[in-house]
Amino acid sequence: MKKALASLLAAVMAFGGTATVYAGAESEAAAGKPSGFATEKALYVHAVSGSDDTEAWQAWQSVHDEDFDEANPNEKYFFLPTSAKDDSMDVYNGFGGSVTLNGVTIPPGETRAVGYSTAQSCSVTADGSTYTLKVMKSNAEAAVYINNPDADGSGTELSVYLNDNKENSAKATGAIVTPDGKIDNTAIKKIKGRGNTSWQKPKKGYNITYDKKVSVAGMEKNKKYSILPNYQDDSLSRNRILFDLSDAVGMPYASDSRYVDFYINGYYWGSYQMAEKVEAGSLVTDVTGEEYLNEDGTVNADFPFIAEVDASAGGDDYYVTCDGGVKITIKAPEIDPGQPGYDEVKAYVREKFNTLIKQCRTATRKTSTSIADLIDLESAAKLYLINELGKNWDAGVSSTFLTYKQDENGKYKFFGSPVWDYDNSLGNATGVEWDLRSMGVSDYQSFDGWWCKFKGKASNETMSYNIINNLARNKEVLAVAARVWFEDFMPAINHFAGKTKNAAVSGELYSSEEYYALIKDSAAMNYTGGWLLNTGSWIAPRNAQKKAVFDFYTGEYAASGTTRFNSTFKGMYDYAVRWMLNRAAWLSSQMYADYTGSKVQYDINRDGVFDVNDITDLQRALAEYTTLSALQADLADAEGDGLSVSDVTHLQRVKAGFV
Repeated sequence: MKKALASLLAAVMAFGGTATVYAGAESEAAAGKPSGFATEKALYVHAVSGSDDTEAWQAWQSVHDEDFDEANPNEKYFFLPTSAKDDSMDVYNGFGGSVTLNGVTIPPGETRAVGYSTAQSCSVTADGSTYTLKVMKSNAEAAVYINNPDADGSGTELSVYLNDNKENSAKATGAIVTPDGKIDNTAIKKIKGRGNTSWQKPKKGYNITYDKKVSVAGMEKNKKYSILPNYQDDSLSRNRILFDLSDAVGMPYASDSRYVDFYINGYYWGSYQMAEKVEAGSLVTDVTGEEYLNEDGTVNADFPFIAEVDASAGGDDYYVTCDGGVKITIKAPEIDPGQPGYDEVKAYVREKFNTLIKQCRTATRKTSTSIADLIDLESAAKLYLINELGKNWDAGVSSTFLTYKQDENGKYKFFGSPVWDYDNSLGNATGVEWDLRSMGVSDYQSFDGWWCKFKGKASNETMSYNIINNLARNKEVLAVAARVWFEDFMPAINHFAGKTKNAAVSGELYSSEEYYALIKDSAAMNYTGGWLLNTGSWIAPRNAQKKAVFDFYTGEYAASGTTRFNSTFKGMYDYAVRWMLNRAAWLSSQMYADYTGSKVQYDINRDGVFDVNDITDLQRALAEYTTLSALQADLADAEGDGLSVSDVTHLQRVKAGFV
């Protein structure tokens, strides 16, 4: 790939979309030209018309396959970010002679404003060759440009250098561009590859550290981000949806993220997800990573830390191997060999995890054994449920994070969070046949059936070293899980489904239609450019699904009808959404008997009856005298369109027997 990509960049990149440029525009000088990277004989387009910024440029590109080979080098595309105008773009001419584009002549080394339309293509003659140019425009929440033409000091451009070895890192310049055209040119202190299995794929992810804190499309300012390719997820959204859901249900340290279009040295790499990196002090605000040391340089008797269950840990990772061969990567504090506390911190983390593992294993067969002093039960239940909802293949194996810190009473214990890495969930993967047989799971791809209590445990065994498996079979966790499911998860999921409009969660979670509106055009550019929807045998088939429905007031669950999904981005996205909602309905039917809260329809105050007091509580909430919880808002939204006076009228009619 290194050779193919290097030659592709030298020949002037290639990618795809559908758009066009209309003729007859007047020649108009425009500001700016690319200088953050080495230009070639190509046309370049800027993210913002009229800007003198030198970083946010993209070279025209041809469609490529996953080996970066071009089928038609003379068919070119501009992939515009959301910030671009709908009818005009600033184009720079990198050829040695003038180029005419849609009636506008662009002298060599200069920039002109050119009119365009996304419904047509145009012919361009440059340097003795004729090209067809098409234009596509995104609707993602931001665009991220990163540039360095000499990443290793020997003339190797940035993407080739980074992709050659995950351990390679470099500085860079760049731009963060929001839809309103604002540009942040904060420099990049360090960018390097990230991921385990995902790193082996052609569309790669990276960890990015900026020189100072920056905000990406309204996210809280941070220095460190992870930019995720979501290559194995044809909906490009499983991580985003489950990250946001974890935030909506109150899991601590949920990573905020945005859909972005990603460019390196003028090359459009596709639709990505820019996420807050799991990091002490920024995402995990209760841990700084410095608490382990006393002022005299000795190690504290107790201190907080962030750790990841990570079966692939090795090499230069800061990790320990616990009982049962469980590998734990220490994310904070981060200590290099030879620094004070290096070995002591490893020993402390190993001791705490071994205690948790032993107690959890014992509790699965001796129900009198409690784990409440070792792990926060509410966050543990939510961590289990987010993995159970997704049928996450990696549950308890990798990317399973726990934070060890003091609770509200000052007692140190584990908290389940942050969540991370859910591309192999929500019906996405086929699983490994021999592994499934060992666990005793006959149908992993279906939206029904328990998962976490089987994952990581042979069917002929009673105990497991998989932490999520142990939580899934723990009586204390399960006692909390039913309440958390119906009072936190389902109101959020109903909002996501568009069944209700829940203001209590809308700040953290959108509806499925809103996510689709944000990603669809970016996805079109991503897949037109060359990232194929078919990502191999690991991905589960998307042929058809029934529609499952659950009635909270009766506990009844039913699946009927069959919807067939097209092999388009919309079909793949809709499949993921349908699978998630179907699984939520099935899980609700399974946990209904264990839920001890009120199951009375419209019982807003949760006292077991529907009466005038419930209507009064809704009126008080609408008058802003009080605030309803997510569950209360869900129950009060009688008409499913958000809380309003019409819901009060509806409930009054119900109470009077007219409905």
